[in-house]
Amino acid sequence: MSWWKIPIQPHPGAKRTSESSSTPGNGATPEECPALADSPTTLTEALQTIHPIPADSWRNLIEQIGLLYQEYRDKSTLQEIETRRQLDAEIHTNAHGSPASEETPEEEEEEEEEEEEEDEPASPPERKALPQICLLSNPHSRFNLWQDLPEIQSSGVLEILQPEEIKLQEAMFELVTSEASYYKSLSLLVSHFMENERLKKILHPSEAHILFSNVLDVMAVSERFLLELERRMEENIVISDVCDIVYHYAANHFSVYITYVSNQTYQERTYKQLLQEKAAFRELIAQLELDPKCRGLPLSSFLILPFQRITRLKLLVQNILKRVEERSERECTALDAHKELEMVVKACNEGVRKMSRTEQMISIQKKMEFKIKSVPIISHSRWLLKQGELQQMSGPKTSRTLRTKKLFREIYLFLFNDLLVICRQIPGDKYQVFDSAPRGLLRVEELEDQGQTLANVFILRLLENADDREATYMLKATSQSEMKRWMTSLAPNRRTKFVSFTSRLLDCPQVQCVHPYVAQQPDELTLELADILNILEKTEDGWIFGERLHDQERGWFPSSMTEEILNPKIRSQNLKECFRVHKMDDPQRSQNKDRRKLGSRNRQ
Repeated sequence: MSWWKIPIQPHPGAKRTSESSSTPGNGATPEECPALADSPTTLTEALQTIHPIPADSWRNLIEQIGLLYQEYRDKSTLQEIETRRQLDAEIHTNAHGSPASEETPEEEEEEEEEEEEEDEPASPPERKALPQICLLSNPHSRFNLWQDLPEIQSSGVLEILQPEEIKLQEAMFELVTSEASYYKSLSLLVSHFMENERLKKILHPSEAHILFSNVLDVMAVSERFLLELERRMEENIVISDVCDIVYHYAANHFSVYITYVSNQTYQERTYKQLLQEKAAFRELIAQLELDPKCRGLPLSSFLILPFQRITRLKLLVQNILKRVEERSERECTALDAHKELEMVVKACNEGVRKMSRTEQMISIQKKMEFKIKSVPIISHSRWLLKQGELQQMSGPKTSRTLRTKKLFREIYLFLFNDLLVICRQIPGDKYQVFDSAPRGLLRVEELEDQGQTLANVFILRLLENADDREATYMLKATSQSEMKRWMTSLAPNRRTKFVSFTSRLLDCPQVQCVHPYVAQQPDELTLELADILNILEKTEDGWIFGERLHDQERGWFPSSMTEEILNPKIRSQNLKECFRVHKMDDPQRSQNKDRRKLGSRNRQ
């Protein structure tokens, strides 16, 4: 059944699309956004002169989107990376006269030889090859730009609109078409996997419930959301706005995502158990994944779709927000939508963390045996930051002592957000606790280089330990990056921990993610393609401690997953865009609150 043929009942209080056919956005008034009181803009002229597009045109476009959401999202982010990379290279070329001006003639000759052997264009210096998806070059994939549509090409609207408005149209168009691709993938998850009769017989109802959760609710919301977006686009080939629709759904309907994502910990555990313990399940899933409809994608990539979509939706609204004119109605609406989405994403993250942290704390407490006075580990406000083995150094620091193997002894650290527990590992996968201290009473100091034996050694001071006295430990890590990571986690630099946002406007080294990375430790950061990060710390053995711009999350990640953004103008622009997205002064916030109250009264 084609999704657009399903009739939609209007939501109580929902804004009628006809009310906004000539005015983009909703909520703010010209008095609230002074820019609206100006003379008619090119956008207003375009909306008045361009006729509505036939409904069938949009429906056919949405129907023919051949990419599953996983592919659509990857293609979009790869294009974003490549665009930023090319812009960086162009400016670098203009500044230095040649993109390879810093290379020697021998290096240029080697690159030319490699180019001939591979019959491919040489990559820019120090740039790693991007992951490729075979369907990205497929002309039948229907990954279209707004300005490439025949209706747009023949309308003459491209001659009316300013370049920035065209970029804004593309940003809004991507939000709509990506939602269509997302709905296509959700439909496949339900029809091909969840509703498979053989799978229903294999799974117990409780297992099926944990595995698929409330995906039907998520799909129903996506369907209604997509139809609202489609009706907005049918009003005019120049899209007036989409963020007002996003705001309405984020505020009133996207709570289904919180329910789904909060179940992720149990979902992943159940899925792994089913693969290991039920051969019939494992064989059937493998068979279903081979179907051409799945494009070689595993079931796990479909199960994680809602979490990926709600996060991506926030980024798409950010992209729109970067393009809209400042102090305009559309900026007010985009800020509203972004704020609501940010609240949904935070609730999703908190849901996941709460479930996983509770289980983790219970597991850790079961493994601990206290040699000292027992410390209660489980607490609703406590979570694990880092754990691992280090070498404790003991004895006088003489050259003879340093040669003995007994100089170092293994200890194991559990670092929580408010507590450090120092243990020794004992048989039976247990840990004997012999010291502890509040995290706020920890101090670290890097030991000056004193030869190979003392390499990667740092000093940890407990200002008040379990015996209410000061204690000092000399600890050796296996690498420079491990030492830096422990020092950052044990006692983060307070001068940068609470740094004001405006201070980030100063030039800071930046990287963009070109290979996705999944965090392996609590102090690491999961990276998505095209993420932009400020570099806060860098080690010689290939690790970076960075802050992601779009959500200010911090953590460690391998430098090999990223490439540096070389041009300071691009870095500055990235920071300015980030500042604009996250900056909401008090008057703006008051306006948003008043508008929400007004909208609530209207719905009532």
